Amino acid sequence: MGNCFSCFKVPPPPDPSTDPPLEKDKEEIMELCGILQPSQEVHCSPLTAVEAQVNGNSKGAGVPGFMLVGSDNSGSLHRDKTTRTFYSRIPPLGRSTSSGGDGKGREPSEAKLNALFDQYCDSNEDAMLADGIERLCADLSLSPDEFKVLVLAWRLSAEQMCRFSRAEFVSGCRAMRVDSIRAIQARLPELVVEVTKDSELFKDLYRFTFKFGLDVESGQRILPSDMAVCLWRLVFSVREPPILSRWLFFLESHPHVKGIPRDTWNMFLNFSEAVGDDLSSYDDTEAWPSLFDDFVEFENDQMNQNISKDKDEIIKLDCN
Repeated sequence: MGNCFSCFKVPPPPDPSTDPPLEKDKEEIMELCGILQPSQEVHCSPLTAVEAQVNGNSKGAGVPGFMLVGSDNSGSLHRDKTTRTFYSRIPPLGRSTSSGGDGKGREPSEAKLNALFDQYCDSNEDAMLADGIERLCADLSLSPDEFKVLVLAWRLSAEQMCRFSRAEFVSGCRAMRVDSIRAIQARLPELVVEVTKDSELFKDLYRFTFKFGLDVESGQRILPSDMAVCLWRLVFSVREPPILSRWLFFLESHPHVKGIPRDTWNMFLNFSEAVGDDLSSYDDTEAWPSLFDDFVEFENDQMNQNISKDKDEIIKLDCN
């Protein structure tokens, strides 16, 4: 037989009322059973007899010791002691797991990842430096200071800003299951949604951002204030806390604040969630960094000054 699917169709059983030869087939089966030795107990069923004639194959179904014709339609004989049906021999049709050009649903190709990295790799160092990252961002239709680029660096576990090593890029893209520009473009918006909705993922990204901004080569351990302000604006660009703008204004208004330690950076996330919009729930007895105390005092002074200005304006209006 050929390989077409028509070979797998089983004709409907004949109607007993309109197909007299079936009774003759039953009699032949019973006669065949009588050939066996009297000591053998055989149970012959008309159903197995009809089944034995499916697709034109004649089987001694249910009869021990008989050579049975396989239901693979190849005509080969084999010995079996159990009744077999045609359906049990048909393998299930599997679905292809390959997908389109976005790289999802299949294992990323390391060869493709290395070739992709080579397009942006520096000529003097096996790393993607500022120029290469800018070209990568351009091909991704992104600006280097976009939140998506920060998310990409986070997923690559980049050790420092403006530098992606080959190992970081290849292992990070493999973890994201991408191996092309198109695949990265498709994956980044999904990652943004995930990190926006999942507070634990965002916390991980937030803490990564501090380390990402440090100058690792110089052994820097405190983030310069101007860099901290830029990174706070960047990391909170998708879920900005109510007090962020006032906090950044406070830092920019106090040039004596030269740097932000890791603890202050990490605790600001908790601080921004705890104090709300008006700082009314701030408790100065809690173990907050002293810089937060200074910020709250500054805010209270600003508020008192505004109240005094409002009173003065009201008095002037009454006098007029």
